[in-house]
Amino acid sequence: MKLEQMPRYPLLCGFTPLQRMENLEQALGCGPLYIKRDDLTPLGLGGNKTRKLEFLLGDALAGGADTLVTVGGVQTNHGRLTAAAAAKAGLACTLVLDGARPEKLSGNLLLDCLLGASLVYTDGWSTSAVIEETLAALQAAGRAPYFIPEGGSNAVGSAGYLAMVPELLAQADSLPVPPARLVCTMGSLGTFAGLWLGARAFGAPFSVTGVAVNPTTGYTREKAAALVNEMSAAYGLDIAAAPEDIDIIYADAAHDYAGPGYNVPDAKTRGAVELLARTEGIFLDPCYTAKSFRGFCDIARELDGGAIFVHTG
Repeated sequence: MKLEQMPRYPLLCGFTPLQRMENLEQALGCGPLYIKRDDLTPLGLGGNKTRKLEFLLGDALAGGADTLVTVGGVQTNHGRLTAAAAAKAGLACTLVLDGARPEKLSGNLLLDCLLGASLVYTDGWSTSAVIEETLAALQAAGRAPYFIPEGGSNAVGSAGYLAMVPELLAQADSLPVPPARLVCTMGSLGTFAGLWLGARAFGAPFSVTGVAVNPTTGYTREKAAALVNEMSAAYGLDIAAAPEDIDIIYADAAHDYAGPGYNVPDAKTRGAVELLARTEGIFLDPCYTAKSFRGFCDIARELDGGAIFVHTG
């Protein structure tokens, strides 16, 4: 099936902004630098999952689903946006949260409840087993659940970022210097894989680099290449990726962007938050975007051409 034939539920309202960061250019002594504001998507406080959910929700509705089910950490941003998408489409939503129920609900958990999502905590049990039990219970109750993997990062969800590349190219067409590099956060591979494949499929002038935000991530270059190839086959693109083609910066002796742990920021991560806030008035989060933004800044300093940072929210 070609990408344009994929069922899609509209959640966006046109292009997200592509902004130049002239103050950051001065601070870093390089440029031109741009930021793609996918933190400004209109659903549920915004974020990159909105693009994925357009295709996931379209697929769910095409298959007759009445309930979205997904999984993530207790404060998952993906879960919040899945609950918001379900509410928008008139579906029920169940979130399987990998952890124990806290004594007090806060942050995304409050928003999940406000959006009407049902919350299921793994509480030490096998996450896969809890997912299976949850889906079975919904089916036994006469529901038609549609399961979305962590981060919405499968061939269907990742199509959201494959489809974003023509939007970005249309915006970049008028830039005085074609960007040489695009940098994004790499959490569960979906955003990165979609952008990587899109850059190849649509002839982008930039290469795509992902910055891992978990020092112990299991999302390897091999898995990234496998997802790219699955998408390429599904959408008839005839583009093949090998692990050595995949540019992801993992934590090692030379690159400490991921910090001491997943969702654990360090002083350098907090410094990145301050840098973008005090130069451009844009906020980053300490779990994901501040870590990848640090990598972006180092890459930008080494480039002769321009660079784009994808703010995933």
